[in-house]
Amino acid sequence: MSGVQKIIVAEGDEGSRLDRWFKRQFPHIPHGRVEKLLRTGQLRIDGKRAKGKDRLDAGQTVRVPPLPEPGEKKPPRQMSDADVNFMQAMVIYEDNDLIALNKPAGLAVQGGTNTTRHIDGLLPALAYKGTPPRLVHRLDKDTSGVLVVAKNAKSAAWLGKAFQGRNIQKIYWGITNGVPRPSTGEIKGYVAKGDGIDGREVMIAVKHGSEGAKHARTLYQCPMEAGKRAAWVVMQPLTGRKHQLRLHMHLLGTPLAGDPKYTTDREFPGGLKNALHLHAKSLTIPHPDGSEIFLQAPLSNHMKRAFDLLGFDEHTHIELMEP
Repeated sequence: MSGVQKIIVAEGDEGSRLDRWFKRQFPHIPHGRVEKLLRTGQLRIDGKRAKGKDRLDAGQTVRVPPLPEPGEKKPPRQMSDADVNFMQAMVIYEDNDLIALNKPAGLAVQGGTNTTRHIDGLLPALAYKGTPPRLVHRLDKDTSGVLVVAKNAKSAAWLGKAFQGRNIQKIYWGITNGVPRPSTGEIKGYVAKGDGIDGREVMIAVKHGSEGAKHARTLYQCPMEAGKRAAWVVMQPLTGRKHQLRLHMHLLGTPLAGDPKYTTDREFPGGLKNALHLHAKSLTIPHPDGSEIFLQAPLSNHMKRAFDLLGFDEHTHIELMEP
């Protein structure tokens, strides 16, 4: 394993994208690892966080974190019986191609700064014939619900394509602080990364053409309401932007209960646990053979408790809106 390196960009590399420059310097590092280094802020330009698409100027300094040497293999993490039992208890579906987990709230999907315990690191506990499954999408740390992992390279390829092509129907359940008006509708517009009140990164609504702007679209409906205090909201994201559902509920003036980033001055609904009330309820995945796989995750404990306190019936029939 190498130490931290600080590399001066040569004149011949002027104008290169950071990710392509990195690949030329360290061809043995897989692309997924590079993305993780960028996402976690370990790969920096002149001390600042960077994106793979950022263009380099001659003379800039690129900070490169410790990397494995060519041919050096990372020793497999030994899974304890507790780790194996913990992961197996999450499994809600398994076939020859994939495993579906009901991810608990509070457990990160991937590692990052000060995050050492996460789904990605625990996947060896579900290894089949010595090969651990691999991630094909993500959920926020504080979001519970359906998370799919691929059991082999072939299924990882078609699942990855399905998620990127928006061919998977995703349904999320949430509880809002306040009642959205109108109670059924569509939210769409452009979003980009911005700074929150406390300096933490959040997503914000921006105009088309703004730097980093991406289109985001969500269908939503409220099957039940608890006076003016709270509502059960069913959300169907038609795009997959970071914090999309959390931001869209916030833009309605009724952020998800317990959301630490997208907040309101409205009093928190009494009796609810102060945790994000957002659950990835179901996924409908088109299989290459023409069939569909429907995956559904039971509510997390704090969501179920909130439903009971607010008088929401989770067995209510819901007709999904047409995109």
